[in-house]
Amino acid sequence: MSTPIDISEQAGVRYLHFGSTWVQGAMRIARPWNLELEYTREMMTSLLLHEGPRWPRKILLIGLGAASLTKFLYRHRPDAHLTIVEIEPGVVAAARHFFKLPDDDKRIHMVIGDGVEFMMNTDKKFDLILVDGFNEHAHPGGLNTLPFYQACRSHLSDKGVLGVNLLGLCRGVLGGFEYILKAFDDRGLMLPVCPSGNTIVFGAEGDEIRISMAEFTERVANLKEETGLDLSPTLARLVAAKTCLNDTILM
Repeated sequence: MSTPIDISEQAGVRYLHFGSTWVQGAMRIARPWNLELEYTREMMTSLLLHEGPRWPRKILLIGLGAASLTKFLYRHRPDAHLTIVEIEPGVVAAARHFFKLPDDDKRIHMVIGDGVEFMMNTDKKFDLILVDGFNEHAHPGGLNTLPFYQACRSHLSDKGVLGVNLLGLCRGVLGGFEYILKAFDDRGLMLPVCPSGNTIVFGAEGDEIRISMAEFTERVANLKEETGLDLSPTLARLVAAKTCLNDTILM
């Protein structure tokens, strides 16, 4: 293991660090299945881009962290199979010991390896790919490049969605989104930046996504009823940003 793994706790929340003050994941101890960090909740906006609780069925997560996304999808998409690629075996051990990562080899396939190499070499396709990988300096490395995003697109199904957590300076975020727009022929969506500084962006493959803001509002309400996750703050920021032409999400 090349990266030091640190665990801290404060006010009932357990945090994962990679040898620095940067928070790489968090879990409220009393509610281990909830999404504690705001950006992880925003990444679940991906579930609103296609209707129905049976989508997605095949999910790839690059970067495990504190297993927040893995646990949420494992619980609320019980028909889904999850593949997780994590480069540091110590992170997997920490997720199992400190963050209640489920032990279920039938539904969770854990790959210890580099996310870029996995994407370039896999022959599988996925309905949803979520990328949330950073080193101890909060840098994504090869996970934020045009060739990587092009590879992601080639491994999406006909109703496939890519979701990426972009963190950094303005140019780093906008540059990453430009890569995604180029890889996906301008079929992208960028959410307004979170108060935490994270920006969540999406790319879409296959079937066109066209959702009026009224329909999107209804989907937000349905997801809250189904899972308890309230994405109304995300919706409010998206509406206020006025970046969706004719109040329609089009990808």
